[in-house]
Amino acid sequence: MTATATPDALAVDRRAWQVLGVSAAGVFVVFLDATVVNIAFPAMSADFSGSTRAQLSWVLNAYAVVFGALLVTAGRLADARGRKLLFLLGLGVFAVASALCGLAPSVPLLVAARAVQAVGAALLVPASLGLLLPEFPAARRATAVGLWGAAGAVAAAAGPTLGALLVEGPGWRWVFWINVPFCALAVLAGRRVLRESAGTPVTGRPDVVGVLLVTAVFGLLSLGLVQGEQWGWASGRVVGSFVLAAVLTPVLVVRALRHPSPVLPVRLFAVRTFSVATAGTLLFGAAFFAMILANVLFLTSVWDYSVLRTAVAVLPSPLLAAVTAPLAGRLADRYGFRVVVVPGALSMVAAQAWFATRTTADASWLTDFLPGSVLAGLAIGFAFSALGAAGAQALPPAAFAVGAAVGATARQLGAVLGVAVLVAVLGEPAPAQVLAAFHRSWTAIGVAALACAVVCLALGRPRVPTA
Repeated sequence: MTATATPDALAVDRRAWQVLGVSAAGVFVVFLDATVVNIAFPAMSADFSGSTRAQLSWVLNAYAVVFGALLVTAGRLADARGRKLLFLLGLGVFAVASALCGLAPSVPLLVAARAVQAVGAALLVPASLGLLLPEFPAARRATAVGLWGAAGAVAAAAGPTLGALLVEGPGWRWVFWINVPFCALAVLAGRRVLRESAGTPVTGRPDVVGVLLVTAVFGLLSLGLVQGEQWGWASGRVVGSFVLAAVLTPVLVVRALRHPSPVLPVRLFAVRTFSVATAGTLLFGAAFFAMILANVLFLTSVWDYSVLRTAVAVLPSPLLAAVTAPLAGRLADRYGFRVVVVPGALSMVAAQAWFATRTTADASWLTDFLPGSVLAGLAIGFAFSALGAAGAQALPPAAFAVGAAVGATARQLGAVLGVAVLVAVLGEPAPAQVLAAFHRSWTAIGVAALACAVVCLALGRPRVPTA
Protein backbone atom coordinates (compact mmCIF):
# COMPACT_ATOMS: atom_id res chain seq x y z
CA MET A 1 0.00 0.00 0.00
CA THR A 2 1.27 3.46 -0.85
CA ALA A 3 1.04 6.30 1.59
CA THR A 4 2.49 9.71 2.20
CA ALA A 5 5.81 9.39 3.99
CA THR A 6 6.12 10.88 7.47
CA PRO A 7 9.03 13.19 8.39
CA ASP A 8 10.66 10.28 10.26
CA ALA A 9 10.46 8.14 7.14
CA LEU A 10 12.32 10.84 5.20
CA ALA A 11 15.00 11.58 7.80
CA VAL A 12 18.59 10.84 6.76
CA ASP A 13 21.49 11.25 9.15
CA ARG A 14 24.89 12.63 8.27
CA ARG A 15 26.63 9.24 8.36
CA ALA A 16 24.34 7.92 5.63
CA TRP A 17 25.59 10.61 3.26
CA GLN A 18 29.17 9.72 4.21
CA VAL A 19 28.45 6.08 3.35
CA LEU A 20 27.06 7.27 0.02
CA GLY A 21 30.25 9.22 -0.64
CA VAL A 22 32.50 6.24 0.09
CA SER A 23 30.45 3.71 -1.88
CA ALA A 24 30.09 6.09 -4.83
CA ALA A 25 33.85 6.68 -4.82
CA GLY A 26 34.47 2.96 -5.25
CA VAL A 27 32.00 2.72 -8.13
CA PHE A 28 33.47 5.86 -9.72
CA VAL A 29 36.96 4.34 -9.87
CA VAL A 30 35.69 1.07 -11.38
CA PHE A 31 33.55 2.58 -14.13
CA LEU A 32 36.15 5.24 -14.89
CA ASP A 33 38.54 2.40 -15.64
CA ALA A 34 35.97 0.84 -17.98
CA THR A 35 36.43 3.62 -20.55
CA VAL A 36 39.62 5.47 -19.64
CA VAL A 37 41.78 2.59 -20.89
CA ASN A 38 40.28 2.81 -24.40
CA ILE A 39 41.96 6.18 -24.93
CA ALA A 40 45.32 4.74 -23.87
CA PHE A 41 45.14 1.88 -26.37
CA PRO A 42 47.12 3.58 -29.20
CA ALA A 43 49.87 4.59 -26.77
CA MET A 44 50.07 1.03 -25.44
CA SER A 45 50.34 -0.26 -29.02
CA ALA A 46 53.29 2.03 -29.61
CA ASP A 47 55.08 0.87 -26.45
CA PHE A 48 54.43 -2.83 -27.10
CA SER A 49 55.22 -2.68 -30.80
CA GLY A 50 56.18 -6.35 -30.89
CA SER A 51 52.64 -7.44 -30.01
CA THR A 52 49.79 -7.84 -32.46
CA ARG A 53 46.59 -5.84 -32.15
CA ALA A 54 44.72 -9.08 -31.37
CA GLN A 55 47.04 -9.80 -28.45
CA LEU A 56 46.79 -6.26 -27.12
CA SER A 57 42.99 -6.27 -27.39
CA TRP A 58 42.92 -8.65 -24.42
CA VAL A 59 43.97 -5.73 -22.23
CA LEU A 60 40.39 -4.57 -22.75
CA ASN A 61 38.70 -7.94 -23.22
CA ALA A 62 40.10 -9.72 -20.16
CA TYR A 63 38.66 -7.04 -17.91
CA ALA A 64 35.24 -7.14 -19.57
CA VAL A 65 34.93 -10.95 -19.50
CA VAL A 66 36.13 -11.48 -15.91
CA PHE A 67 34.12 -8.55 -14.54
CA GLY A 68 30.91 -9.73 -16.19
CA ALA A 69 31.47 -13.33 -15.13
CA LEU A 70 32.07 -12.71 -11.42
CA LEU A 71 29.62 -9.95 -10.47
CA VAL A 72 26.70 -12.13 -9.38
CA THR A 73 28.88 -14.54 -7.41
CA ALA A 74 30.61 -11.63 -5.68
CA GLY A 75 27.25 -10.06 -4.82
CA ARG A 76 25.98 -13.29 -3.25
CA LEU A 77 29.23 -13.59 -1.30
CA ALA A 78 28.88 -10.03 0.00
CA ASP A 79 25.34 -10.70 1.22
CA ALA A 80 26.45 -13.90 2.94
CA ARG A 81 29.86 -12.96 4.37
CA GLY A 82 29.79 -9.21 4.86
CA ARG A 83 29.45 -6.24 2.53
CA LYS A 84 32.07 -4.04 4.19
CA LEU A 85 34.58 -6.89 4.09
CA LEU A 86 34.03 -7.49 0.37
CA PHE A 87 34.01 -3.78 -0.46
CA LEU A 88 37.33 -3.08 1.26
CA LEU A 89 38.84 -6.28 -0.11
CA GLY A 90 37.72 -5.32 -3.62
CA LEU A 91 39.27 -1.87 -3.28
CA GLY A 92 42.54 -3.41 -2.12
CA VAL A 93 42.67 -5.94 -4.96
CA PHE A 94 41.76 -3.25 -7.49
CA ALA A 95 44.49 -0.92 -6.21
CA VAL A 96 47.23 -3.57 -6.22
CA ALA A 97 46.22 -4.80 -9.67
CA SER A 98 46.15 -1.21 -10.98
CA ALA A 99 49.70 -0.68 -9.74
CA LEU A 100 50.79 -3.91 -11.43
CA CYS A 101 49.11 -2.82 -14.69
CA GLY A 102 51.17 0.36 -14.65
CA LEU A 103 54.36 -1.59 -14.01
CA ALA A 104 53.72 -4.41 -16.51
CA PRO A 105 56.75 -4.90 -18.80
CA SER A 106 54.89 -7.10 -21.31
CA VAL A 107 51.43 -7.62 -22.76
CA PRO A 108 50.82 -11.03 -21.09
CA LEU A 109 51.57 -9.57 -17.66
CA LEU A 110 49.40 -6.53 -18.39
CA VAL A 111 46.50 -8.79 -19.43
CA ALA A 112 46.93 -10.89 -16.28
CA ALA A 113 46.93 -7.78 -14.09
CA ARG A 114 43.81 -6.52 -15.84
CA ALA A 115 42.05 -9.79 -15.06
CA VAL A 116 42.96 -9.41 -11.38
CA GLN A 117 41.77 -5.82 -11.52
CA ALA A 118 38.40 -7.07 -12.78
CA VAL A 119 38.17 -9.44 -9.81
CA GLY A 120 38.57 -6.47 -7.46
CA ALA A 121 35.95 -4.50 -9.39
CA ALA A 122 33.48 -7.39 -9.21
CA LEU A 123 33.99 -7.66 -5.45
CA LEU A 124 33.40 -4.01 -4.65
CA VAL A 125 30.58 -2.90 -6.98
CA PRO A 126 27.67 -4.98 -5.60
CA ALA A 127 28.97 -4.67 -2.03
CA SER A 128 28.98 -0.87 -2.34
CA LEU A 129 25.25 -0.72 -3.06
CA GLY A 130 24.59 -3.37 -0.43
CA LEU A 131 26.23 -1.07 2.12
CA LEU A 132 24.32 1.98 0.94
CA LEU A 133 20.74 0.72 0.89
CA PRO A 134 20.35 -0.03 4.64
CA GLU A 135 21.48 3.50 5.48
CA PHE A 136 18.57 5.27 3.75
CA PRO A 137 14.85 5.01 4.43
CA ALA A 138 12.84 3.52 1.57
CA ALA A 139 11.30 6.91 0.79
CA ARG A 140 14.76 8.39 0.06
CA ARG A 141 16.47 5.46 -1.64
CA ALA A 142 15.78 6.61 -5.19
CA THR A 143 17.73 9.80 -4.48
CA ALA A 144 20.62 7.93 -2.85
CA VAL A 145 20.85 5.15 -5.44
CA GLY A 146 20.42 7.70 -8.21
CA LEU A 147 23.52 9.52 -7.00
CA TRP A 148 25.38 6.22 -6.61
CA GLY A 149 24.46 5.15 -10.14
CA ALA A 150 25.25 8.57 -11.53
CA ALA A 151 28.76 8.32 -10.11
CA GLY A 152 29.38 5.27 -12.28
CA ALA A 153 27.75 6.78 -15.35
CA VAL A 154 29.61 10.09 -15.01
CA ALA A 155 32.88 8.21 -14.50
CA ALA A 156 32.35 6.16 -17.65
CA ALA A 157 31.44 9.26 -19.65
CA ALA A 158 34.38 11.24 -18.26
CA GLY A 159 36.84 8.40 -18.91
CA PRO A 160 37.90 9.60 -22.38
CA THR A 161 38.60 13.09 -21.04
CA LEU A 162 40.74 11.99 -18.11
CA GLY A 163 42.41 9.32 -20.23
CA ALA A 164 43.44 11.87 -22.83
CA LEU A 165 44.87 14.21 -20.21
CA LEU A 166 46.93 11.40 -18.69
CA VAL A 167 48.13 9.93 -21.99
CA GLU A 168 49.10 13.34 -23.35
CA GLY A 169 50.72 14.25 -20.02
CA PRO A 170 52.62 11.75 -17.85
CA GLY A 171 51.86 8.76 -20.09
CA TRP A 172 49.49 5.81 -20.45
CA ARG A 173 50.74 3.98 -17.36
CA TRP A 174 49.19 6.72 -15.24
CA VAL A 175 45.79 5.61 -16.52
CA PHE A 176 46.26 2.74 -14.06
CA TRP A 177 48.38 4.37 -11.38
CA ILE A 178 45.81 7.12 -10.82
CA ASN A 179 43.53 4.48 -9.31
CA VAL A 180 45.89 3.70 -6.43
CA PRO A 181 45.54 6.91 -4.37
CA PHE A 182 41.77 7.01 -4.97
CA CYS A 183 41.42 3.43 -3.71
CA ALA A 184 43.68 4.11 -0.73
CA LEU A 185 41.60 7.11 0.32
CA ALA A 186 38.38 5.11 -0.13
CA VAL A 187 39.76 2.29 2.06
CA LEU A 188 40.76 4.71 4.82
CA ALA A 189 37.38 6.43 4.73
CA GLY A 190 35.54 3.12 4.45
CA ARG A 191 37.19 1.62 7.51
CA ARG A 192 36.06 4.63 9.53
CA VAL A 193 32.59 5.28 8.07
CA LEU A 194 31.20 1.93 6.94
CA ARG A 195 29.62 -0.58 9.28
CA GLU A 196 29.38 -4.23 8.48
CA SER A 197 26.09 -5.55 7.15
CA ALA A 198 25.01 -8.80 5.60
CA GLY A 199 21.85 -10.43 4.38
CA THR A 200 20.75 -13.94 5.18
CA PRO A 201 23.75 -16.16 5.99
CA VAL A 202 24.19 -19.22 3.78
CA THR A 203 22.59 -22.20 5.48
CA GLY A 204 23.57 -25.75 4.67
CA ARG A 205 25.93 -26.50 1.81
CA PRO A 206 27.13 -23.57 -0.32
CA ASP A 207 25.83 -23.45 -3.88
CA VAL A 208 29.16 -24.37 -5.44
CA VAL A 209 27.54 -25.73 -8.60
CA GLY A 210 25.51 -22.52 -8.89
CA VAL A 211 28.70 -20.47 -8.63
CA LEU A 212 30.25 -22.44 -11.47
CA LEU A 213 27.10 -22.19 -13.58
CA VAL A 214 26.54 -18.44 -13.14
CA THR A 215 30.23 -17.73 -13.79
CA ALA A 216 30.16 -19.88 -16.92
CA VAL A 217 26.92 -18.38 -18.31
CA PHE A 218 27.90 -14.74 -17.92
CA GLY A 219 31.52 -15.42 -18.81
CA LEU A 220 30.55 -17.18 -22.04
CA LEU A 221 28.10 -14.43 -22.99
CA SER A 222 30.75 -11.77 -22.37
CA LEU A 223 33.39 -13.75 -24.27
CA GLY A 224 31.17 -14.24 -27.32
CA LEU A 225 30.17 -10.58 -27.44
CA VAL A 226 33.68 -9.26 -26.85
CA GLN A 227 35.37 -11.53 -29.38
CA GLY A 228 32.61 -11.65 -31.99
CA GLU A 229 34.16 -9.13 -34.34
CA GLN A 230 37.70 -10.49 -34.05
CA TRP A 231 36.91 -14.21 -34.23
CA GLY A 232 33.96 -13.79 -36.59
CA TRP A 233 30.31 -13.93 -35.56
CA ALA A 234 29.83 -17.21 -37.43
CA SER A 235 33.02 -18.80 -36.10
CA GLY A 236 32.86 -21.97 -34.04
CA ARG A 237 34.29 -20.28 -30.95
CA VAL A 238 31.72 -17.46 -30.90
CA VAL A 239 28.74 -19.63 -31.81
CA GLY A 240 29.93 -22.23 -29.33
CA SER A 241 30.11 -19.61 -26.55
CA PHE A 242 26.52 -18.51 -27.16
CA VAL A 243 25.17 -22.03 -27.57
CA LEU A 244 26.85 -23.29 -24.41
CA ALA A 245 25.57 -20.25 -22.47
CA ALA A 246 22.06 -20.96 -23.78
CA VAL A 247 22.29 -24.63 -22.78
CA LEU A 248 23.56 -23.83 -19.28
CA THR A 249 21.00 -21.07 -18.57
CA PRO A 250 17.98 -23.35 -17.90
CA VAL A 251 20.22 -25.59 -15.80
CA LEU A 252 21.19 -22.52 -13.75
CA VAL A 253 17.56 -21.45 -13.35
CA VAL A 254 16.42 -24.90 -12.20
CA ARG A 255 19.35 -25.07 -9.79
CA ALA A 256 18.51 -21.63 -8.37
CA LEU A 257 14.85 -22.53 -7.86
CA ARG A 258 15.69 -25.72 -5.98
CA HIS A 259 18.67 -24.65 -3.83
CA PRO A 260 17.88 -23.16 -0.38
CA SER A 261 20.58 -20.46 -0.79
CA PRO A 262 21.11 -20.02 -4.54
CA VAL A 263 23.91 -17.85 -5.83
CA LEU A 264 21.50 -16.26 -8.37
CA PRO A 265 18.16 -15.20 -6.83
CA VAL A 266 16.03 -15.87 -9.91
CA ARG A 267 12.83 -15.32 -7.92
CA LEU A 268 13.65 -11.60 -7.92
CA PHE A 269 12.71 -11.53 -11.60
CA ALA A 270 9.12 -12.25 -10.61
CA VAL A 271 9.06 -8.66 -9.25
CA ARG A 272 8.04 -6.50 -12.19
CA THR A 273 10.00 -3.41 -11.20
CA PHE A 274 13.22 -5.40 -10.82
CA SER A 275 12.89 -7.29 -14.10
CA VAL A 276 11.91 -4.16 -16.05
CA ALA A 277 14.73 -2.12 -14.53
CA THR A 278 17.24 -4.87 -15.34
CA ALA A 279 16.10 -5.02 -18.97
CA GLY A 280 16.14 -1.22 -19.20
CA THR A 281 19.66 -1.11 -17.77
CA LEU A 282 20.91 -3.55 -20.39
CA LEU A 283 19.35 -1.57 -23.25
CA PHE A 284 20.40 1.85 -22.00
CA GLY A 285 23.87 0.51 -21.19
CA ALA A 286 24.22 -0.69 -24.78
CA ALA A 287 23.25 2.75 -26.11
CA PHE A 288 25.38 4.65 -23.60
CA PHE A 289 28.69 2.80 -24.03
CA ALA A 290 28.29 2.59 -27.81
CA MET A 291 27.68 6.34 -27.96
CA ILE A 292 30.83 7.10 -25.95
CA LEU A 293 32.98 5.11 -28.36
CA ALA A 294 31.17 6.36 -31.48
CA ASN A 295 31.60 10.00 -30.52
CA VAL A 296 35.29 9.63 -29.76
CA LEU A 297 35.91 7.78 -33.04
CA PHE A 298 33.92 10.36 -35.01
CA LEU A 299 35.75 13.35 -33.59
CA THR A 300 39.19 11.81 -34.12
CA SER A 301 38.63 10.18 -37.52
CA VAL A 302 36.14 12.47 -39.30
CA TRP A 303 36.83 15.87 -37.77
CA ASP A 304 40.53 15.04 -37.18
CA TYR A 305 40.46 16.26 -33.58
CA SER A 306 43.49 15.49 -31.45
CA VAL A 307 42.95 13.17 -28.47
CA LEU A 308 43.13 16.12 -26.08
CA ARG A 309 40.71 18.24 -28.11
CA THR A 310 38.34 15.27 -28.29
CA ALA A 311 38.49 14.95 -24.51
CA VAL A 312 37.35 18.54 -24.11
CA ALA A 313 34.67 18.19 -26.80
CA VAL A 314 32.91 15.29 -25.05
CA LEU A 315 33.14 16.81 -21.56
CA PRO A 316 29.72 18.55 -21.46
CA SER A 317 27.82 15.24 -21.26
CA PRO A 318 29.34 13.97 -17.98
CA LEU A 319 29.24 17.43 -16.44
CA LEU A 320 25.55 17.81 -17.21
CA ALA A 321 24.85 14.27 -16.00
CA ALA A 322 26.49 15.04 -12.67
CA VAL A 323 24.32 18.14 -12.26
CA THR A 324 21.02 16.51 -13.20
CA ALA A 325 21.37 13.16 -11.37
CA PRO A 326 20.39 14.53 -7.92
CA LEU A 327 17.27 16.09 -9.44
CA ALA A 328 16.40 12.79 -11.13
CA GLY A 329 16.56 10.96 -7.82
CA ARG A 330 14.32 13.46 -6.06
CA LEU A 331 11.78 13.33 -8.90
CA ALA A 332 11.79 9.52 -8.80
CA ASP A 333 11.22 9.54 -5.05
CA ARG A 334 8.25 11.87 -5.49
CA TYR A 335 6.63 10.88 -8.79
CA GLY A 336 7.91 7.42 -9.63
CA PHE A 337 10.56 5.92 -11.87
CA ARG A 338 8.65 5.92 -15.15
CA VAL A 339 8.34 9.71 -15.33
CA VAL A 340 12.12 10.00 -15.00
CA VAL A 341 13.50 7.04 -16.97
CA VAL A 342 11.27 7.29 -20.04
CA PRO A 343 12.00 10.99 -20.76
CA GLY A 344 15.68 10.27 -20.07
CA ALA A 345 15.76 7.44 -22.58
CA LEU A 346 13.89 9.57 -25.13
CA SER A 347 16.47 12.30 -24.60
CA MET A 348 19.10 9.74 -25.63
CA VAL A 349 17.04 8.97 -28.74
CA ALA A 350 16.91 12.70 -29.53
CA ALA A 351 20.69 13.00 -29.03
CA GLN A 352 21.38 10.21 -31.53
CA ALA A 353 18.89 11.68 -33.99
CA TRP A 354 20.71 15.02 -33.72
CA PHE A 355 24.14 13.44 -34.33
CA ALA A 356 22.79 11.37 -37.24
CA THR A 357 21.09 14.27 -39.03
CA ARG A 358 23.17 17.33 -38.17
CA THR A 359 26.82 16.29 -38.29
CA THR A 360 28.74 16.72 -41.53
CA ALA A 361 32.33 16.27 -42.61
CA ASP A 362 32.97 19.92 -41.71
CA ALA A 363 33.77 20.38 -38.03
CA SER A 364 31.29 22.61 -36.23
CA TRP A 365 31.30 21.63 -32.57
CA LEU A 366 29.14 24.45 -31.22
CA THR A 367 26.19 24.05 -33.58
CA ASP A 368 26.42 20.42 -34.73
CA PHE A 369 27.88 18.47 -31.79
CA LEU A 370 27.22 20.35 -28.56
CA PRO A 371 23.39 20.19 -28.71
CA GLY A 372 23.54 16.41 -29.06
CA SER A 373 25.98 16.24 -26.15
CA VAL A 374 23.59 18.26 -23.99
CA LEU A 375 20.71 15.91 -24.79
CA ALA A 376 22.93 12.91 -24.03
CA GLY A 377 24.03 14.42 -20.72
CA LEU A 378 20.41 14.88 -19.67
CA ALA A 379 19.71 11.28 -20.67
CA ILE A 380 22.60 9.92 -18.61
CA GLY A 381 21.69 11.96 -15.54
CA PHE A 382 18.04 10.97 -15.64
CA ALA A 383 17.84 7.45 -17.07
CA PHE A 384 20.93 5.73 -15.70
CA SER A 385 20.54 7.01 -12.17
CA ALA A 386 16.80 6.23 -11.97
CA LEU A 387 17.20 2.76 -13.50
CA GLY A 388 19.63 1.81 -10.76
CA ALA A 389 17.27 3.16 -8.14
CA ALA A 390 14.31 1.27 -9.61
CA GLY A 391 16.14 -2.04 -9.51
CA ALA A 392 17.40 -1.46 -5.96
CA GLN A 393 13.97 -0.38 -4.69
CA ALA A 394 12.54 -3.82 -5.40
CA LEU A 395 15.23 -5.71 -3.43
CA PRO A 396 14.63 -7.38 -0.07
CA PRO A 397 17.32 -6.49 2.53
CA ALA A 398 18.79 -10.00 2.40
CA ALA A 399 19.58 -9.61 -1.32
CA PHE A 400 20.82 -6.00 -1.51
CA ALA A 401 24.29 -6.87 -2.84
CA VAL A 402 23.41 -9.78 -5.14
CA GLY A 403 20.48 -7.81 -6.57
CA ALA A 404 22.84 -4.92 -7.24
CA ALA A 405 25.18 -7.41 -8.91
CA VAL A 406 22.44 -8.48 -11.30
CA GLY A 407 21.91 -4.86 -12.29
CA ALA A 408 25.65 -4.30 -12.71
CA THR A 409 25.87 -7.45 -14.83
CA ALA A 410 23.07 -6.14 -17.05
CA ARG A 411 24.96 -2.87 -17.45
CA GLN A 412 28.20 -4.72 -18.27
CA LEU A 413 26.54 -7.03 -20.79
CA GLY A 414 24.85 -3.99 -22.30
CA ALA A 415 28.23 -2.32 -22.64
CA VAL A 416 29.88 -5.21 -24.47
CA LEU A 417 26.75 -5.73 -26.60
CA GLY A 418 26.55 -2.06 -27.54
CA VAL A 419 30.23 -1.84 -28.46
CA ALA A 420 30.03 -5.10 -30.44
CA VAL A 421 27.03 -3.86 -32.44
CA LEU A 422 28.71 -0.48 -33.01
CA VAL A 423 31.85 -2.13 -34.37
CA ALA A 424 29.75 -4.33 -36.67
CA VAL A 425 27.58 -1.45 -37.95
CA LEU A 426 30.48 0.97 -38.34
CA GLY A 427 32.69 -1.56 -40.09
CA GLU A 428 35.67 -0.31 -42.08
CA PRO A 429 34.10 1.96 -44.71
CA ALA A 430 35.87 3.65 -47.56
CA PRO A 431 36.80 7.29 -46.89
CA ALA A 432 33.81 8.56 -48.86
CA GLN A 433 31.43 6.42 -46.78
CA VAL A 434 32.77 7.14 -43.29
CA LEU A 435 30.24 9.85 -42.45
CA ALA A 436 27.32 7.68 -43.57
CA ALA A 437 28.66 4.82 -41.46
CA PHE A 438 28.63 7.01 -38.36
CA HIS A 439 25.10 8.19 -39.14
CA ARG A 440 24.00 4.53 -39.32
CA SER A 441 25.75 3.85 -36.04
CA TRP A 442 24.00 6.71 -34.23
CA THR A 443 20.70 5.50 -35.64
CA ALA A 444 21.33 2.01 -34.24
CA ILE A 445 22.20 3.52 -30.86
CA GLY A 446 18.97 5.51 -30.95
CA VAL A 447 16.99 2.32 -31.60
CA ALA A 448 18.46 0.75 -28.44
CA ALA A 449 17.55 3.83 -26.42
CA LEU A 450 14.02 3.81 -27.87
CA ALA A 451 13.64 0.16 -26.87
CA CYS A 452 14.67 1.14 -23.34
CA ALA A 453 11.98 3.84 -23.26
CA VAL A 454 9.30 1.39 -24.41
CA VAL A 455 10.31 -1.28 -21.89
CA CYS A 456 10.43 1.21 -19.04
CA LEU A 457 6.83 2.31 -19.58
CA ALA A 458 6.12 -0.67 -17.30
CA LEU A 459 8.01 0.85 -14.36
CA GLY A 460 5.94 1.76 -11.33
CA ARG A 461 6.25 4.09 -8.38
CA PRO A 462 8.68 3.56 -5.48
CA ARG A 463 7.15 1.78 -2.53
CA VAL A 464 6.85 4.22 0.37
CA PRO A 465 6.31 2.61 3.76
CA THR A 466 3.15 3.48 5.66
CA ALA A 467 3.42 5.42 8.87
